[in-house]
Amino acid sequence: MGTNHNHTCACETGTAQSMPQVGQKAPDFSNMQSFHGGEYHRVSLSDYKSKWLVLFFYPRDFTFICPTEIQAFGTIYEEFKKVNCEILGASTDSEYVHKAWYESDERLKDVKYPIVADSTQELAEMYGVLDVDGSAQRGTFIIDPEGTLKFMLISADSVGRNIEEVLRVVKALQTGEKCPANWHTGEATLGKA
Repeated sequence: MGTNHNHTCACETGTAQSMPQVGQKAPDFSNMQSFHGGEYHRVSLSDYKSKWLVLFFYPRDFTFICPTEIQAFGTIYEEFKKVNCEILGASTDSEYVHKAWYESDERLKDVKYPIVADSTQELAEMYGVLDVDGSAQRGTFIIDPEGTLKFMLISADSVGRNIEEVLRVVKALQTGEKCPANWHTGEATLGKA
């Protein structure tokens, strides 16, 4: 294996944040406040042991693109569950703001996975997506059942994610094989990774 390089990026605030590395242990978190199903819950990375996890960050509640992504993950949430994968969303809004948003936006009423209230910005900083304005950048992280980070993508806030593509990547990673571009379940792989 290669040398472990600790990459940091300096923010305008003068702090530095580490970037997680694909192929290494995902940054651990525990006892984070979250909201789903009309209630507040605590979540930890260890809650997902033995499962795949898609952890996605979005900039803010009460915005334009973010609810379309949250709803899209919710629409195919059962498809993720069929392949032993859970979904966990996060923004730097508080659990109270999450609750107010979920209760006021019809698109979010049936979302069944938790949204972390990262109001301390600890989780966003841990995953290298904390923006200079205190919001989270649009980051997507796929973590395997052993807690290893297998995929990460951080994109411009102005463009929503393709949730079907996230599911495709989870399924490709689960094969443990080399998968060509545009690979889908049932198609030939390129052999063992």
